[in-house]
Amino acid sequence: GELIDFSKRVGYKGLMFGGVPNFASVFGYTNASWTLKADLVCAFVCRMLNHMRSHEQRICMPQAPSPAMPLLPWIDFSSGYLQRVMDQLPKQGTEKPWKLNQNYLKDMLWLRHGSLDDGVMRFSR
Repeated sequence: GELIDFSKRVGYKGLMFGGVPNFASVFGYTNASWTLKADLVCAFVCRMLNHMRSHEQRICMPQAPSPAMPLLPWIDFSSGYLQRVMDQLPKQGTEKPWKLNQNYLKDMLWLRHGSLDDGVMRFSR
């Protein structure tokens, strides 16, 4: 029931947002096929749901990053249509898991094979 201002949120692994429970979104690559990232995000969400089911968890939420971490625009892209709304988009951090990759191989290792319980993601009932 709480409105969320995503322009004040920081992306987690490029698919969830710090402090927002049970919400994932797809934002594909700007330098490769959009669906490559979409497939990785969907596989990650399925892994997360299976993990939650097997541990009888109902909530997953990345904890918000440290306020000391520098923030960057959500994406480094110069097109006018994005520049005009950049202030309305989430932010990204300067380090994992808050840095948005534009690299399929890094994302594949991170999203398909990385640990779900990474110290940032919190699971609860």
